[in-house]
Amino acid sequence: MVKKYPIERSEAEWRKQLSEEQYRVLREKGTEAPHSGKYNLHFQNGEYHCAACHTKLFESDQKFESNCGWPSFDNAIEGAIEYVQDRSFGMIRTEILCANCGSHLGHVFDDGPTETGQRYCVNSASIEFETKSK
Repeated sequence: MVKKYPIERSEAEWRKQLSEEQYRVLREKGTEAPHSGKYNLHFQNGEYHCAACHTKLFESDQKFESNCGWPSFDNAIEGAIEYVQDRSFGMIRTEILCANCGSHLGHVFDDGPTETGQRYCVNSASIEFETKSK
């Protein structure tokens, strides 16, 4: 049974809306190369939204430098993320999806350096940044 999300589009509609790289990551569960994403070393004040449906996922104060090569956050906006067990590539990981449209964002790990102990490892292609004035 396929899960229904508040925002549903056909794959043709997603392809039309997203760049080739965004489609590969968000809809085909791809991963961008480490240290290649535009938000890896990005630390401005603002909000990170799903690149597919613009749902707010993370605040800039949740972001930290993890040296893993992908944008990392220690927490997410409550209710914005869906957590799914991922057994691909011979590993057991927790995949993170946008709870509003089901798009793949990355994975979350229990090795974060902050008090949450979490490291949301997110593909830059799956998010968009919106500046917030202080």
